Amino acid sequence: MSFSFYIAKRYLRSKSSNNAINFITYIALIGVIVGAGSLFIVLSGFAGLKDFTLEFTNTVDPDLKAEVATGKSFVISDDDINQLLALKEVASFSKIIEERTIITSNDKNTLATIKGVDTNFQKVVSIDSVLDHGNWLEQNSNQIVVGWGIANMLSLGVLDFTRAINIYVPKPGKGAITSPKNAYNTVKALNVGVFFINETLNDTYVYASIDLVKNLLNYEPNQISAIEFKLSEGADENIARTKIKTILGDRVILKNRTQLNDALYKMLNTEHLVVYLIFTLVLIIAFFNVIGSLIMMMLDKKQSLNTLFNIGATVKDIRRIFFFQGSLMSVVGGIIGLIIAYFIVLLQQGFGLVMITPSLPYPVKIEIENFFIVFVTISVLGVLASKMASVRISTSLVQGV
Repeated sequence: MSFSFYIAKRYLRSKSSNNAINFITYIALIGVIVGAGSLFIVLSGFAGLKDFTLEFTNTVDPDLKAEVATGKSFVISDDDINQLLALKEVASFSKIIEERTIITSNDKNTLATIKGVDTNFQKVVSIDSVLDHGNWLEQNSNQIVVGWGIANMLSLGVLDFTRAINIYVPKPGKGAITSPKNAYNTVKALNVGVFFINETLNDTYVYASIDLVKNLLNYEPNQISAIEFKLSEGADENIARTKIKTILGDRVILKNRTQLNDALYKMLNTEHLVVYLIFTLVLIIAFFNVIGSLIMMMLDKKQSLNTLFNIGATVKDIRRIFFFQGSLMSVVGGIIGLIIAYFIVLLQQGFGLVMITPSLPYPVKIEIENFFIVFVTISVLGVLASKMASVRISTSLVQGV
């Protein structure tokens, strides 16, 4: 153990004869503890909130989705289907047709995206888990399942035969429109269920059988706009992507869950960075207390420093004493803060100390990486603060001039 480190530990444990200096030191240590604990709690809360936000989209997002590369649709052959069925990495897949539509009911209307799905769709995603009320649609029927927002806008109930629902899409073609009736393809539908995922999806999507949407768009039997895949348990995503791409070729672009929600992930990651930077700024302010307490300690120990200098300690050795003292204060305070914050997060997970609603506790998640982030942040700031304070040691100070 070095001489400077030994003295630094003694100074850290000992009390000053000046109560004001002791008070400043305690305030500095408490500031580090509270800062470290607050940063860990906020990062844990954000991690929990991120998982909570993505939980709903992941429910209706497939493991992989093959979207059309150009245009709105492509044709998949029976041979393509057989090759996809033979892939051991793919547990199931569903053919999809999506198109923007106008939905009307009595005197109300709204824009929506109709999503035609086949019988395998429920094997690919857990759509049943987000049904708020009603049932899932039947194939080869005019049944639809709408989002909660669309149901609210159009005042739709479940199996309400008194309200006519019409779905319109513009007819493809060129030239001037001579009659509004000839401008759109239309089908009548019956709402049998309402789903609740999140505000965006609730206001956007309407599910229907794939045959209904094919008839609405005048598509060929094997003409689709996407294929959604559920991978087998333990399957390697990269291998599955390569094999699917080999079969479907350049007609499609493959996306995983992260890529399907690219904007959402970018927003959450940006918010995570902003929150971290804000609390790091708070910690920087707190570490000014550490600098102040070290400088006050130097002045209080002036006579002791003079004695150390006279018995052979150099100015560099004395600087290292206060550098080590400040660094130890920061590290110890950071560890104590992390321990306290860890138990607070555990209590929130177990007992829901903070509630969003009477039945929904604020989500938190303990991640190992957050321990390292907080510890490294505290350590780096502590080292910088200690270095700034220790350079105040000069020859004239230790000589008592």
